[in-house]
Amino acid sequence: MTRPRSHIAPHHSPGAFHCVQRCVRRAFLCGTDHYSGQCFEHRRGWIEQRIRLVAECFAVAVDAYAVMSNHLHLVLRIDPGETLRWANEEVAARWVRLFPPREDGDAAIEAKCLRLLANPERIETLRERLGSLSWLMRCLVEPIARRANREDGCKGRFWEGRYKCQALCNERAHLAAMAYVDLNPIRAGMADRLETSTCTSAAERVMQVSEDPASAASPLKPIAGSLRPTFEITTADYLQILDWTGRQLAQGKRGRISPDAPAVLANIDRDGARWTTRVAAFGSGWHRAAGSAQDLIALAERMGQRWLAGIRLALKLG
Repeated sequence: MTRPRSHIAPHHSPGAFHCVQRCVRRAFLCGTDHYSGQCFEHRRGWIEQRIRLVAECFAVAVDAYAVMSNHLHLVLRIDPGETLRWANEEVAARWVRLFPPREDGDAAIEAKCLRLLANPERIETLRERLGSLSWLMRCLVEPIARRANREDGCKGRFWEGRYKCQALCNERAHLAAMAYVDLNPIRAGMADRLETSTCTSAAERVMQVSEDPASAASPLKPIAGSLRPTFEITTADYLQILDWTGRQLAQGKRGRISPDAPAVLANIDRDGARWTTRVAAFGSGWHRAAGSAQDLIALAERMGQRWLAGIRLALKLG
């Protein structure tokens, strides 16, 4: 039975989530349609630009993303409480960036901001929306759907009606979801190294480190967004774990580190086998949430259920 998403992502509450939005009617986000021969690679740029825009406007941190041929993955943290610190002028400016006026020019933008500021009730509504996961996903995917439909010369749905949302109940589940998302192109056979996993946060982090080697030793930061980082590992540690995990989940792929699990992994999980199982379970295993057994039991009670898919897996992983 379909349940309200608010059971997983309660309104006005901060949280971390893994979101997946899929296309319908054989629509393409990127890649080449071998049936028609049409190439859609240029759409990757649309999506990356839109991810950055919504991350700059919402109270969110995007920690990982991957754009596949017909679906989009995001791992993010959202904090509605952050919007309470914003002045009314900032709320209006952020909203107008998302929904600019039809007229071009700074004067039209300023006029729209002033109209919003003249209505305090409207500003409070917008403040709430800028801390909402549902509104974030709506502002991310709707413009892409309209643009793709115009390009395809058709009307109707481009995306599935509901996006999939999984709650990430602790930091270990959060990092595992990030690894699952970053390794999607490698598991799908679209790339054989992190560097060539185009349109993923992993490739972006590798590029950042290659351009600024000193950044490898800094704490792992969001790929986009304004929320403060919460991870205790460095960017180099994460990339090392990612490279090793990718070779465990896709045997035979080239790697840049030794076959042994990175030492830092011991600070995250009990052993390498448990970690790879935890990451792979985002494909099939975790359902509405990922975390410890206690986390999932508490979530089931909050939802009024006696059980939640994934609890048995969480008990096994410990």
